Amino acid sequence: MQYRDYDAESERRQGVENFYHTNHIHQTYDFVKKMREQYGKLNRVEMSIWECCELLNEVVDESDPDLDEPQIEHLLQTAEAIRRDYPDEDWLHLTGLIHDLGKVLLLPSFGELPQWAVVGDTFPVGCAYDESIVHHKYFKENPDHYNPAYNTKYGVYFEGCGLNNVMMSWGHDDYMYLVAKENKTTLPSAGLFVIRYHSFYALHRSGAYKHLMNEEDVENLKWLQIFNKYDLYSKSKVRIDVEKVKPYYISLIEKYFPAKLKW
Repeated sequence: MQYRDYDAESERRQGVENFYHTNHIHQTYDFVKKMREQYGKLNRVEMSIWECCELLNEVVDESDPDLDEPQIEHLLQTAEAIRRDYPDEDWLHLTGLIHDLGKVLLLPSFGELPQWAVVGDTFPVGCAYDESIVHHKYFKENPDHYNPAYNTKYGVYFEGCGLNNVMMSWGHDDYMYLVAKENKTTLPSAGLFVIRYHSFYALHRSGAYKHLMNEEDVENLKWLQIFNKYDLYSKSKVRIDVEKVKPYYISLIEKYFPAKLKW
């Protein structure tokens, strides 16, 4: 089975293309700024990481051509596969578990955002949209494409400015990054990098936007590329015994996060 094959004739192909059409029209610099301000307040709910994992079971990601199982299974498949191969990197096991928790944005208590504002590949806003971005042609309908402040190679950024200074299209990645950072997680910067950029395929698969990276990004990208293999290919049909592995992940959550987080 091939993963992430957007050209495969699957029943979801047209749906995925329509999704990116809408996404590419609406993900503008101003939209992202507004969403970061709104959700950066973290004033919706207080709950633990594990409570959020359980909440995520109610979510279906329409942009993913591969995934038809409960989200918590995918989270644990990812985490357990990493744990098997990198037993000493417990921060990466936990990152595997929590990387998609921002998808709760699809739920009513989090504003029930449309799919195009939560899932799918992410990309920088405020500079030119690279041609390696999936379904790039639809950016022609995005107003930023014609704005001279935003449509050049660097746009509002500069060489080596660091990806933490770059605004990314809004979605579950950036939201979970804000939640983790503002709740003072002690995950290493590579963990936060993986959370924020795991859907940034133009960077980690196509090598675009490297002119915006600083030295820390270059180091962290190595971990993201390791992580990505598990994120994609752990979508196996192997069922995980949630109760059996739960105590281990609860111990990691206690190590790296407060008991309750603001979301």
